Amino acid sequence: MTITGTGGVVITHWRKSKRFHKDYDKLGIDMRDLVDAKLQDLSRPVRPPGLAFEKLKSYTAPEIYTVHVTGNYKISMEINGGNAFLRRVGNHDEIDRAP
Repeated sequence: MTITGTGGVVITHWRKSKRFHKDYDKLGIDMRDLVDAKLQDLSRPVRPPGLAFEKLKSYTAPEIYTVHVTGNYKISMEINGGNAFLRRVGNHDEIDRAP
């Protein structure tokens, strides 16, 4: 289950896990462009409407958030203060199984 509308979370710094790099490198160029665009949207002080940014309710230590890239692809991350640690990028099922 997720909590949508996680307003108030402001991301100022990014770090990427080795797994995120591995997942990202497997993506086609078009999907990489979409991932990059979503990450830029998350960095904005006012997020675009319709940005599916959610906190995963079942993960509390650490708290994990996801953002939908497309209908079938997601990015998962941990957020601590303004720092985001990008964990994974992949299809919806992969991320739900192991964020």
